Amino acid sequence: MSRIYFYMLTFWLFSSLFSLHAQSTSIQGQVFGTDNQPLEFATVAIDELGQGTFTDLNGLFQLEIEATELERLTLSIQMLGFTTVRRSFNPQQPPQNLRFQLQESSLALNQVVVTGTLKTVDKLDSPVPVEVYSDAFFKANPTPSIFESLQNVNGVRPQLNCNVCNTGDIHINGLEGPYTMVLLDGMPIVSGLSTVYGLTGIPQSLIDRIEVVKGPAATLYGSEAVGGLINIITKNPTSAPRLSADVFSSSWGEINTDLGLRFGVGENASSLLGINYFNFQQRIDNNDDGFTDLTLQDRLSVFNKWHFRRSSGRAMSLAARYVYEDRWGGDLNWQRRFRGGDEVYGESIYTNRWELLGTYEFDLPTSLTYQFSANGHYQNSVYGDLIYNAKQYVGFQQLLWNPKLTAGHDLLIGAAMRYTFYDDDTPATASSGDLRINAASEIYLPGVFIQDEITFDRSHRLLLGLRYDYNSVHGGIWSPRLNYQWTSPSRLSSLRISAGNGYRVANVFTEDHAALTGARQLVFEDELAPERSWNLNLNWVQQFFTNNNTFIGLDASVFYTRFQNQIIPDYDTDPNKIIYANLDGFSVSRGISLNVDLRLPTGLSLNAGATLMDVFFEENGERNTPVLTESFNGVWSLNYRTPASGWTFDYTGNLYGPMRLPLLGDLDPRAEFSPWFSTQNVQLTKRFNDRWEVYGGIKNLLDFTPAANSIARPEDPFDQGVEFDAEGQVIPTAENPFALSFDPSYVYASNQGRRAFFGIRMTIR
Repeated sequence: MSRIYFYMLTFWLFSSLFSLHAQSTSIQGQVFGTDNQPLEFATVAIDELGQGTFTDLNGLFQLEIEATELERLTLSIQMLGFTTVRRSFNPQQPPQNLRFQLQESSLALNQVVVTGTLKTVDKLDSPVPVEVYSDAFFKANPTPSIFESLQNVNGVRPQLNCNVCNTGDIHINGLEGPYTMVLLDGMPIVSGLSTVYGLTGIPQSLIDRIEVVKGPAATLYGSEAVGGLINIITKNPTSAPRLSADVFSSSWGEINTDLGLRFGVGENASSLLGINYFNFQQRIDNNDDGFTDLTLQDRLSVFNKWHFRRSSGRAMSLAARYVYEDRWGGDLNWQRRFRGGDEVYGESIYTNRWELLGTYEFDLPTSLTYQFSANGHYQNSVYGDLIYNAKQYVGFQQLLWNPKLTAGHDLLIGAAMRYTFYDDDTPATASSGDLRINAASEIYLPGVFIQDEITFDRSHRLLLGLRYDYNSVHGGIWSPRLNYQWTSPSRLSSLRISAGNGYRVANVFTEDHAALTGARQLVFEDELAPERSWNLNLNWVQQFFTNNNTFIGLDASVFYTRFQNQIIPDYDTDPNKIIYANLDGFSVSRGISLNVDLRLPTGLSLNAGATLMDVFFEENGERNTPVLTESFNGVWSLNYRTPASGWTFDYTGNLYGPMRLPLLGDLDPRAEFSPWFSTQNVQLTKRFNDRWEVYGGIKNLLDFTPAANSIARPEDPFDQGVEFDAEGQVIPTAENPFALSFDPSYVYASNQGRRAFFGIRMTIR
């Protein structure tokens, strides 16, 4: 009997050992990319068991799996930017020494960005949060200018400042246009006087992408980059299509033409030529106020970019642009012979503008790059009987040195010089406010900056930056910044913390505001001091790849900016004036934003975002909301494409919350706040082959337009029937019971209603 127990015990022990051994087994293999390089941190998982691991530095993995009764298991290999690979196997005979080669996916998000650090880096590796929008994003809602295209970017709002001339600027996170710097290929081309017109006439067929940074960027770019910056990056002449054309027209009579041509000169030079022509000549007045709903325009822009091949492989490029525009708006009966007179009201603007920019990298063992830009802007304009002539020259140059230091440090040292000349017919360039004595503004702004990007390991980066500028009017200004980034080993999660200081010099150009409507007088109370701001931004990015190769991306931010010495235009104290002075207190812009990016393998994609803001200023213990600042904005772009048939459907739109509007006194019967409003568009595109596609759709699908009384007293634009008291205030009368004067600055949206459009594109690679 004892032998029987012994044999039974021995059998049980061996069975248990065998069972323990059978409970788990190992799968080994290696993962490579398209270039046969090992991929680190690729995800290796068993779909049915929910078990997984990551590849190591050499792309190797070893995955222990438990015993299962399932007859088949699925091994999946996933990596951000690559197509997921799956392989089925028998768990009783697990494969060994597997080799996987992942192919780059059309869902890849590893865009290259340059705006945040002045260096070309992978977007995922940038410690500064940068939003990237490709040319395909803007094709979903074709527009005749970049100004209008930005209406579908979360937290960015093109703001019209005049109901008559339809000029405007770009707001970021509720801050006015002067706080936004606009770059062309990294150079500060669009600023000051050109803020209104510099965003028009850039051929969209030549745009490669647009990068947006929200929050102060003064450490790298200096003054005017307080609220953020927008970098318009054009295509490379060596890789752009040989010929591209895009022509569309709307039922309102707008015609926009974009042409692009790439050609070579010899073996070492490539050139990209772009021409944009926009024409609109229809006098439309759907709100029956006697004024044009949309400014008539005739605009031509020519852009030429050169890239030179050098034996050293170093960069060398040169680009130039010229813009001419003739636009007018006003009374439907206005003619050229009334220009500058007081018979029939019209606002007529002639603009001539040239730009030049270039880059040269020296043939040295270390990286040393010289960049420059220059532009001239000439404006001949009339606003009723007010004549406004202005000219501006801006010259900019900088030297960037990227020395090679010890591992873990990426140092960038720069020296910059900016010269700005501005002259006009307003008090902005008059001696002590005396218009009879001209005193053109000349500002020299030399600066130096340094930044060090410290890489502790693949997951942790720290960027330290410091800039010093010396303004010839206001003296020295320091601008520090700090950026920290943590990235998960899988590179699917990222946390960025940014803190920095921004500044803007007191260089208020009247064109940025409503003063030039001829209805309000521009007043400077005191010598304006530089504005200063401190900013804190937290950004979290989370990305998911599902089993069916669906991509989900979440990008959330919390931002806070506090200003000192802020210059806020005062529309309320006197309805006939816009008063500028430094705020005796502080102002704040704070909020949260979320972007959602969804891409399905079925061809459906959704890009949506929302920003909730609280913008206010406090003076003498009283808190107020600036005019034309929304508390909420949302955007979306829904796209569905069927590659086999060549059809694409786009549905884009935006939603804005109420904004405080500039009223003309306590008796003004118009609403103090704008309503919630939304502009929505649909488009259908048919691609026939690699060269041709046609598209068409409807803009402003809901036919939203502002109230018909947005222009105050359009029947009396020269205030001939308005009575004033001794202090210049309007007196209510029987004919003018609400004490109004002519004023077109009560504007928050375009008067252009629903319209159909149709276009044709041709591309020859």
